[in-house]
Amino acid sequence: MFNKILIANRGEIACRVIRTAQRLGIATVAVYSDADRNALHVTMADEAVHIGAAPSRESYLLGERVIEAALRTGAQAIHPGYGFLSENAEFCNACKRNDLVFIGPPVSAIEAMGSKSAAKQIMENAGVPLVPGYHGDDQSLAILKQASDAMGYPVLLKATAGGGGKGMRQVWSAEEFDDALAAARREAINAFGDDRMLVEKYLTQPRHVEIQVFCDQQGNAVYLFERDCSVQRRHQKVIEEAPAPGLDQALRQQMGEAAILAAQAIAYEGAGTVEFLLDSDGSFYFMEMNTRLQVEHPVTEMITAQDLVEWQLRVASGEPLPLQQHELQIQGHAFEARVYAEDPDNDFLPVTGTLSFLQPPASSDHVRVDSGVRQGDEVSVFYDPMIAKLVVWDEDRDRALARLTRALGEYRISGMTTNLEFLYNLANSQPFRDADLDTGFIDKHHAAIFLDSDERVGQDLPLAALYLVLRQQQRAQQAATHSHDPSSPWHQTQGWRLNAPSRQHFTLLLHEQEYPLTVEQRRSGAACGYRIEGPGTRYCSDARGVLDGNQLRADLDGYQFNATVSEHDDIISLYTANNALSFRVQTPDLGDEQSGNNAGALNAPMNGTIVALLVEPGSQVAKGDALLVMEAMKMEHSIRAPADGKVTSFYYQNGDLVDGGSELLAFANDNES
Repeated sequence: MFNKILIANRGEIACRVIRTAQRLGIATVAVYSDADRNALHVTMADEAVHIGAAPSRESYLLGERVIEAALRTGAQAIHPGYGFLSENAEFCNACKRNDLVFIGPPVSAIEAMGSKSAAKQIMENAGVPLVPGYHGDDQSLAILKQASDAMGYPVLLKATAGGGGKGMRQVWSAEEFDDALAAARREAINAFGDDRMLVEKYLTQPRHVEIQVFCDQQGNAVYLFERDCSVQRRHQKVIEEAPAPGLDQALRQQMGEAAILAAQAIAYEGAGTVEFLLDSDGSFYFMEMNTRLQVEHPVTEMITAQDLVEWQLRVASGEPLPLQQHELQIQGHAFEARVYAEDPDNDFLPVTGTLSFLQPPASSDHVRVDSGVRQGDEVSVFYDPMIAKLVVWDEDRDRALARLTRALGEYRISGMTTNLEFLYNLANSQPFRDADLDTGFIDKHHAAIFLDSDERVGQDLPLAALYLVLRQQQRAQQAATHSHDPSSPWHQTQGWRLNAPSRQHFTLLLHEQEYPLTVEQRRSGAACGYRIEGPGTRYCSDARGVLDGNQLRADLDGYQFNATVSEHDDIISLYTANNALSFRVQTPDLGDEQSGNNAGALNAPMNGTIVALLVEPGSQVAKGDALLVMEAMKMEHSIRAPADGKVTSFYYQNGDLVDGGSELLAFANDNES
């Protein structure tokens, strides 16, 4: 076993590897960029080495600097984590040249699976079933389109060097093909430095089921069962679970043995994941093999009671697999929910910001939180927007799902928009409870996940208003306590009026809409309550409550519950067991904003980098035409023409960093007089 290893990664995976290494008594070395100088993985490791600037291409993707750090600190091996250099054959070779053990498969296996098209050919020769598609060397537009036309639409374009949904596009018709191919190639070259593509027939309702395999240097191989990763957005997984619902033992064994066949075809060593598309008739097709540990490996650990990072370390140091196939058993059921800084209501657009308040659910034998951030950390434009992985386990799927929804309800984050409410609604939806799973799950069950806004507002407005009046009272009481005249009427907050009800008025910005509210104080003996009325009396409630610090005990129309409060800048967040609510109190418009016609301004929706200017200044464009492309947090976003008109000038060029909200270009609308 190694005495010291370097982890060539960041965030939650670096922290994850460090924890296992520490348990085994192995010293750890972290590497970090300018942006990660104070990151959690840096403080957890025994040593840490600075390797470059914030952009990953100037730090975490520079293999020579990582190897230099390993040699400088006396590390014997490098654990690449997942992403970055984990599937880079040249980096693996460089480790070998410098007598460093690469904790992963041999370079030949990485090279074999590094090209999706070459991998398909290897799997076909090994007898592993494949989805119909084109995997050839001729990369001309005409050939790729001809193959797609022959297969019939829809088809799926995939970067041969890709992963994580990058360089991937669904194409539903021949008319969409040219633009989709250009976008996929552009994204692929930015992510992988390789824009070669393959085309596959797109199955409209498949499940995404992957098999965890492990092979040692002695030729032994096992599969640690399967994970269902069907619930996805932008081809990236959102919630994973193990084992896959409805998979009988015969199919499980058949898929597991096919996965081992795939691994043995390339003389594999270490942890790998063989991904399949499972059709409704029980047939399955090889998608790809990831020659690394996967983000979702914790669900496999939970149902097998095995530490897969420990397995990696033991296999890489030359030890045989800890267990044989007959010794592995499925125990219970596990879910993993990926908590992201993103806006599900805005097409899951990534967001940046500071984690001003962060309170994960308590860890236990049933609940595990893998994270690489702490309260006060920044989610920056440079890296993936994942905040944490929430993993739960119980004896069966129903109990595990109850654990998941409870833990999601207990997760508290403020300072930025997250997908917590979306995850909670998804996990609570009846289709998910029924395991009605396929890769189109979110679109198919959109109405069940994105709840009706009126229903949400009807629950949220009274709670927000109750908090505001109680906060006002609390602050007035504190001011009175420190005042020379505690009985001064200026400390009163009940909204008293002569010969009129005691009313207060607020305007809240909730779910991006303004809501005027009236709160009338009503007394019954010594008790004080409130009548809360929304616009047009649609949202009414009788409310009372107690505010103690950041804990609110609310009673709305006889329903009592607790809420945790967090305030950051002008954003107020209230967390209940069933909901996460964020709102602002609108201040009066005093006319300070400069007036003017800004209809032609197009602004950056997020912090990011300009990766493509798609038209020339002065060009005539139609409404909806893509004008430029930004990339941030591993995602592309196209800025489109708001109307027919002309782009008169661009304010940024390729490679420029842009702050969210910045005006990107000048646009002349044809309809303007």
